[in-house]
Amino acid sequence: MNEKTIFIKGAALSKDTVGREKEEQLDKIRTPYMVDRDRIVHSKSFRRLKHKTQVYIKTSGDHYRTRLTHTLEVSQISKTIGKGIGLNEDLIEAIAFGHDIGHVAFAHSGEEALNELVKDGFKHNEQSVRVLRCLEKDGRGLNITIEVLDGILKHSGFSKLTNNKAMTLEGQVVKYSDKIAYVNHDIDDSVREGILNTSDIPKNIIKVLGCTHGQRINTLVNDCIYNTLDNIEKGIIEVSLSGFVNESLIELRKFMFENIYLGNILKEERNKAKFVLYNVYNYYIKNIEKMPTLYKEIVEREGRERGVTDYIAGMSDDYCLLAFNKIYVPKFVIY
Repeated sequence: MNEKTIFIKGAALSKDTVGREKEEQLDKIRTPYMVDRDRIVHSKSFRRLKHKTQVYIKTSGDHYRTRLTHTLEVSQISKTIGKGIGLNEDLIEAIAFGHDIGHVAFAHSGEEALNELVKDGFKHNEQSVRVLRCLEKDGRGLNITIEVLDGILKHSGFSKLTNNKAMTLEGQVVKYSDKIAYVNHDIDDSVREGILNTSDIPKNIIKVLGCTHGQRINTLVNDCIYNTLDNIEKGIIEVSLSGFVNESLIELRKFMFENIYLGNILKEERNKAKFVLYNVYNYYIKNIEKMPTLYKEIVEREGRERGVTDYIAGMSDDYCLLAFNKIYVPKFVIY
């Protein structure tokens, strides 16, 4: 495939990749980014995403998003934007599939808990890179290209005050797509849960983005494509939304953080999740020998906190709850 004739100038060409930390022979059929995508999809960490919470923990319905379905929606949105602009979809897909692979159980609550427990803090984007570099394949890592790791590392955050722009346009697309996906599908899940009505969304946001799930995503995807193409035509090699649309997305995201992610409605459930994670973490800090071999080896090389953090961060919601029950809940009474 001659990528140069397919993609726009400024797209990431496979032949120009910075490469991998460990040099390896090129695949006869797949580009380096296709190889990365396949390695991520076939990883154990990727499969665990199906049992990691997006927002709603242990819901009874089948239609709530998990961390895996969120990842698939990010991939779909980012590939649509990438195709519309003329970028490398293989690179986009690899970044999208790996962007949340280091996320903790119990969604925002889990990340918040680990961030409070770990001396230097915890960020899921940094953990995602760590998983791919040195935890997968029993500590050998997947030897992913620098462009994919960079896009994953810089997908998080949405502030212009931080220098957090991915080195490729493809990575920048995934960052926007992540926000487009989760803000809108979390609205959908919150309406399904009965704790939010679409009429609660500020009218000025509805006026710009649309009143339905489909309308909002369509507005944001189209705006991202056309505004980025306009940027490139002006010599600004950057992915972005136009002024009013970008402000509306930021305001909608703020609304969700204040009312759903960090609001009072889910506070009790968030506190329960944090209680579980705190206690499981503290147990393993005191009982290193109870962890699998990989994490005990990390403790020997990098310290107790690092090994326990890697173990806890890799747990799915179900696994973490099982660990909590096994450690703290009595199985029978001895007289």
